[in-house]
Amino acid sequence: MEKLASLRDQMVDTQLIARGISDPGVLAAFRKVPRHEFVPPGLQDSAYDDSALPIGEDQTISQPYMVAIMTELLKLKGSEKVLEVGTGSGYQAAILAELCRKLYTIERIGPLSKRAEGILKKLNYHNVEYIIGDGTEGFSPSAPYDSIIVTAGCPQIPPPLIDQLAEGGSLVIPVGERFYQTLTVVTKEKGKIKIEPSIGCVFVPLVGKYGWRD
Repeated sequence: MEKLASLRDQMVDTQLIARGISDPGVLAAFRKVPRHEFVPPGLQDSAYDDSALPIGEDQTISQPYMVAIMTELLKLKGSEKVLEVGTGSGYQAAILAELCRKLYTIERIGPLSKRAEGILKKLNYHNVEYIIGDGTEGFSPSAPYDSIIVTAGCPQIPPPLIDQLAEGGSLVIPVGERFYQTLTVVTKEKGKIKIEPSIGCVFVPLVGKYGWRD
């Protein structure tokens, strides 16, 4: 465990801080959350590598830097209600749970949602609600959300997510082609929508009514 903790600190220093991640809360969350708990047992030695890793069901746990930059773009202060589209491994959810008041995380693949829920509860995260469904439609019962994060690539910004974003809120989503996207930040100010591109990225496809059709 000491070795894994050392690798985690090394990951933060060389993959995050060295690339410009500076938010103290984000860095503290990455030093705390054990990424190795969210990868398959045979890949735990690679958990802190600078890469995405397979987690089954044709899905991946994202590269640490990508998780960090998406989280930092949300500018969380601790009081927010957040919607995550694409629970996946649960790692991004754990990072968010460290930084917000309440997290709603939605996943279309039931076994992934259940597995992530088990890991997060084992790690004593109790401010998370798990939903199985089409994330492109958001989760209207608990809307609006101060922040929304989408962890899969989408051909367009799903209109329901914009509708469910609170005034003054931010949505971070990869938008583009199936095999290459641009990380995009959407903000809502006085009823007007502002869209700003960030960096290039590659995510698994976001499947659903307002996403890819599998």
